[in-house]
Amino acid sequence: MTENPHTSASLANLTLRNRLIKSATSEGLTPGGTPGDALADFHTRLGEGGIGMTTIAYCAVEPDGRLHENQLYMHEAIASQLRRLIDRVHATGAKVSGQMAHCGGFTKNYDMRRVRAIGPSINLNKLGAARGMLFCDAMDDGDIADMVRAYGEAAALMKNVGFDALEIHFGHGYALSQFISPKTNRRKDQYGGTLENRMRLPLMVLDAVRAAVGEGFPILGKISMEDGIKGGQSLAEGIEIARILDRAGIDAIVTSGGSSSGNPMMLFHGDSFLKPMLQAETHPLMRLGMKVAGPTMFKTYPYEPTYFRARALQIREAVNCAVAYVGGASTNADFTTLMNDGFDFIQLGRALLADPDLPNQAAADPAFKSRCIHCNECVATIEVPQGVHCPRFM
Repeated sequence: MTENPHTSASLANLTLRNRLIKSATSEGLTPGGTPGDALADFHTRLGEGGIGMTTIAYCAVEPDGRLHENQLYMHEAIASQLRRLIDRVHATGAKVSGQMAHCGGFTKNYDMRRVRAIGPSINLNKLGAARGMLFCDAMDDGDIADMVRAYGEAAALMKNVGFDALEIHFGHGYALSQFISPKTNRRKDQYGGTLENRMRLPLMVLDAVRAAVGEGFPILGKISMEDGIKGGQSLAEGIEIARILDRAGIDAIVTSGGSSSGNPMMLFHGDSFLKPMLQAETHPLMRLGMKVAGPTMFKTYPYEPTYFRARALQIREAVNCAVAYVGGASTNADFTTLMNDGFDFIQLGRALLADPDLPNQAAADPAFKSRCIHCNECVATIEVPQGVHCPRFM
């Protein structure tokens, strides 16, 4: 029997009022790293629109884990604000997840406590190069232990302030993905080489988060099914990564793809967002770097509904845990197709920016289609004062 995306469903011990989840997309609403009223308003609005669970994006697990100084990092000083935010969203009937992340060697954070960013190997820091942060250092055993501990401590705090679920970011070229991908991990020790070794740190992180939150508390993992870059992680490895995480006890896998630092357009499909990003960028060297790298990084991926479906189906067939589909679902017809495929949840990003009432509207209208045209202009609005939004349907 086909599941209805607009009826309740369980994720571990958590019940969601429907199967639609707001994907983690950077909000750009935390100046100075503070989760104030603007961030609470953003997620509360999605709750009012009927979303089953919203995801607060990029909750860095420690200060140097931020991409820049205006992102959140999990620490006790913001606990009361997080509680207020979550209470407001809960009042709408929605649940709240937090995406746990670390940038590794990919950052433009001026407020770093270390001298340089750290990753699995010495690599070019593509994001920070224009700010003079040219390279990242290779992590030693102490750095690895510190990162694992940071994930565990952040998970404990996030559960304590009221998050209903946690999503660990294993993809898109961030720290854990840097260890997983052979493109960025050239280590010769127990953390490099084979996929088993490259998954060692990600599994240590998963274990630390599980120990902090306990059994039954939902843990999702966002993976890149493939990097989409030469020498990067392949789809075959992506399927095996999903199996490894499933065996390790993860509750759900989010099937994304691409690399923010190497092939960002693979995440989105549709119109290139290079031009609006250039218009939004105020740092002259960053603008120059984007112009130079643009033709290589911003590849062409014409939009197609549910564009990750063929890859994600291979993940669905490979694992027993829940699978949350993400990538170009924006109509009731898309949702029905994905439910027929056996996906447990559907994550939505751009469509919710265009139509924050999408869940309620789709539940009421079988022929519902989002207004989103996948122009990707919303991506650049992360850098503007009012934060991420749809410029066409504000």
